[in-house]
Amino acid sequence: MQPLLQLIHRHKSGEDVGVYSVCSAHPWVLESAIRFAKQRNSSVLIEATSNQVNQFGGYTGMLPCDFREMVWKIADRLAFPREKVWLGGDHLGPNAWQNRCADEAMQLSETLIYDYVAAGFRKIHLDCSMSCADDPIPLSDDVVASRAARLCQVAERSWQDHGGEAPVYVIGTEVPVPGGAKESMDGLQVTSPEAAKTTLSIHKNKWQEHGLADVWPRVIALVVQPGVEFDHHNG
Repeated sequence: MQPLLQLIHRHKSGEDVGVYSVCSAHPWVLESAIRFAKQRNSSVLIEATSNQVNQFGGYTGMLPCDFREMVWKIADRLAFPREKVWLGGDHLGPNAWQNRCADEAMQLSETLIYDYVAAGFRKIHLDCSMSCADDPIPLSDDVVASRAARLCQVAERSWQDHGGEAPVYVIGTEVPVPGGAKESMDGLQVTSPEAAKTTLSIHKNKWQEHGLADVWPRVIALVVQPGVEFDHHNG
């Protein structure tokens, strides 16, 4: 069973277990995270975002395979087993190409997803919540879910092409852009149980429409707004 699925199974069986993710491309941060995991004798989940790392290098200048090698190099130097380093992709979708038309942005997103999975990233956050240049604002839940299902198809194809563990997925959109909200915040709208149920239902239906019913059990998490956020000036 995929390690994250194993962890969830243990949690649902009553064990007090879980995992946090470290989303950073700074070598010092990554080394600290791996050192801490080694001290705790645990695995570590390290993530990159679509604007940090993508097929054009992102703002770090790294492709997904480059990020993987950097993380593995740090792990090797610290004598930490590579199999205990779990790689994740956060906000994978058209975020980096919102200024382009939706068709072009989604094609670029497909390459992004394919490359992440091919490089060994196995926790994939499918985020298609952002409007592109020719989209209405905001997007409907139906469009967001359809685009996420389309990217899930690509991730599955990449995994089948390259082997290894099957990816697990995170869905949901009720968060600001990576790095925090750009606008000043006067208040937060906490996700209601009804809204969460609606998001799950719509995504599940789109997975079925796209022939992904057997993949749905690997959707492990739903992003919601719990009432904790930050912008450029406030926490």
